[in-house]
Amino acid sequence: MIADRPDPDDRLDILDDGDGPTGGIEHKRKGWRILIVDDDREVHNATLFALHDILIDGRPLHFLHAYTGAEALAILRDEADVAVALLDVVMEHESSGLDLVHTIRNDLGLSELRIILRTGQPGYAPELRVIRDYDINDYKTKSELTRIRLLTTLTTALRSYDQIRTITAGRRGLALIVNSAADLFSRRALKGFAEGVLTQLAALLGLPPEGLLCARDAQPAQGSEKQPLMVVGAAGKYSALIDCPLDAIDDPLIVGDIRRCIAEKRNIYGDGATALYFTGDDGHSAAVFLATQEPLSATDKQLLEVFCVNIAVGLENVNLFSDLKFFAFSDPLTQLPNRKGFIDAIDARRRHGATDWTVALIDIDHFSEINDALGHQKGDLLLLAVAQRLRTVLGAGHTLARVGGDVFALLAPDLHLDPAALLALFAEPIAVGDYLLPVHATIGLTRLADEGGSGLDLLKTTNIALNRAKNDRRGRWQYYTRDMTEATRARLDLLHSLRVAIVEKRGLAVHYQPQIDLVSGRVVGAEALIRWTTDDGRNIPPDQFISLAEYSGLILDLGEWVLRTATAQLMEWDAAGLPPLRMAVNVSPTQFRDSRFASRLKGILAELAVPPQRIELEITEGVAMLDAETVISTLREVRALGAEVAVDDFGTGFSSLSYLHRLPLNRLKIDRSFVNDMDRPGNSGTGIADMVVKLGQSLGLSVIAEGVETEAQAELLRGIGCELAQGYLYARPMAAGAFRDWLEAHLETLA
Repeated sequence: MIADRPDPDDRLDILDDGDGPTGGIEHKRKGWRILIVDDDREVHNATLFALHDILIDGRPLHFLHAYTGAEALAILRDEADVAVALLDVVMEHESSGLDLVHTIRNDLGLSELRIILRTGQPGYAPELRVIRDYDINDYKTKSELTRIRLLTTLTTALRSYDQIRTITAGRRGLALIVNSAADLFSRRALKGFAEGVLTQLAALLGLPPEGLLCARDAQPAQGSEKQPLMVVGAAGKYSALIDCPLDAIDDPLIVGDIRRCIAEKRNIYGDGATALYFTGDDGHSAAVFLATQEPLSATDKQLLEVFCVNIAVGLENVNLFSDLKFFAFSDPLTQLPNRKGFIDAIDARRRHGATDWTVALIDIDHFSEINDALGHQKGDLLLLAVAQRLRTVLGAGHTLARVGGDVFALLAPDLHLDPAALLALFAEPIAVGDYLLPVHATIGLTRLADEGGSGLDLLKTTNIALNRAKNDRRGRWQYYTRDMTEATRARLDLLHSLRVAIVEKRGLAVHYQPQIDLVSGRVVGAEALIRWTTDDGRNIPPDQFISLAEYSGLILDLGEWVLRTATAQLMEWDAAGLPPLRMAVNVSPTQFRDSRFASRLKGILAELAVPPQRIELEITEGVAMLDAETVISTLREVRALGAEVAVDDFGTGFSSLSYLHRLPLNRLKIDRSFVNDMDRPGNSGTGIADMVVKLGQSLGLSVIAEGVETEAQAELLRGIGCELAQGYLYARPMAAGAFRDWLEAHLETLA
């Protein structure tokens, strides 16, 4: 029991020495919880009497009572924040108190609880041994515990407890921030960071961890000047506000303080609340709201100023990883999901068992040409306009993404995805700056019900459908079917075989078709035409494998081989005594774009000792319409060597006559489609062929017609002044030996 009542001078009602160890926040905190453990009820009563109405560091005392060790353990298991235990040594048996100390520390793990051991029989537990062997914080005999000594002992224990709790809470806050830094790619990481900030603040101020942290979206939507402030972290009574916009909070004090804090970029200290501002070098900022109930001390404010400076570094790290995550899954230009984000969206829909959905790829036709003509800035504006136009027709829950430079992707329910309606969106031109651009699209689609597999698999099949639509005719759509995969696989197999054929020069051959002077009937030249027979004896049409060679880049090696083979053949015919011919060789756009093309041509001609004027390079209008200065420069290099240049399939493209006039050409070639129309029933006559001949004459160019199959066509061509012709009327393309035999026979006929 408490020692005899002291004299009046021994009385101490309040112990409060101002700023305590927790930072000195000036408000009434909740009371200290004291557990009295003693089997003597009189000791409980005497302790209550001695400590009645006492405040320690401005906080009242609240008592819990246990009369046995078992009761004490039950209370400690159920009650939190018990600060001090006044524990009797001897209760049920001589070691009851010491056994309870062991259980509290080792089994319950209550290391913060301060234990004051009290005994009326010190002989049972000698002080030196008890202090040495047990984790207790003080040891007093009941006879020496006057009222003042009880108060001073309790005050010391409570301050020690408060300091330990402050340190522990600070460590917990730091640990949360450190753990958050290890996993900042996830949404949870940002919340962990915010929780760490709030916990650390609470520890610094000696407050319960209650507050919220607000920040703006690190990646605002395109064209949006301001993103809403969001609650990204909250603790205590504010926990339910996580992920809410600030404007959705029904508390004018919170909304006002946070907005003022962000706007003025400084801490706001009110009478009952505090808003803290912190920002990093990356420009991102955030604010924390804490309900402090009463004003903060000067010491608290200084501590918080330092805290805000230091914690800004952590905010920069959070935003850095947030940015990395954004760029990993989003397109920075349109703010739409990127390819990876779109694949994840398909996979998520698959996991929910959806089958009545469709994946669509929307390719902007000829976007690269618009980009090249108007510049990348205008190209970006066009993409933004297309994205906005697509958004206008999409319902909630649909996913729109940008998965390529000029390709958008859409995931939507079958019933809501109408490809005709999507194409109709491009019926009206799109305004880009001062330009009103006619824009068209091609679409490939895959129904989830028709194809299994992952999001990546579905994107691949949809791309196959898109390519089929583009190859057939742009400006339309195509749904994926299984046979497309087989066709793609066959195309890849063919590409592999072509690669082997080019490397090993196996199965490739050059055939030659004669070119005839329409007036004299003499053979003046030959066109070299590539042929390919596979190992299994299949003859692959040139329009199939040449496009593959273009696509794969094999055309450079293949084209050089044809040029070298045809040139060498020309020399063989010369050596055999055949009349000197001109050799026409087709050059692909890929070859023509190669900066080394002219030098390679020069090397081949020099190596084989071929007069350059005996070689004619045939380019398509597509080549002629490439970058003007590059085309003109390359053509001038070719012409400077002495070689001639013809434009093949003239009239099928869109070449400008003023531009054509600048090109150093020798010849125009009338496409076979115009020749075939000349003698058809109901046709108006020479038509376009006549126009091409007149154009050639005005430009000082000779003209050759291809695809001449009838004498009537030849006669009409002679009549309009066309000089040269080739076609089945004269001979089909032949192997070198057959061409020599044909030519020798033809010479005999002319003789």
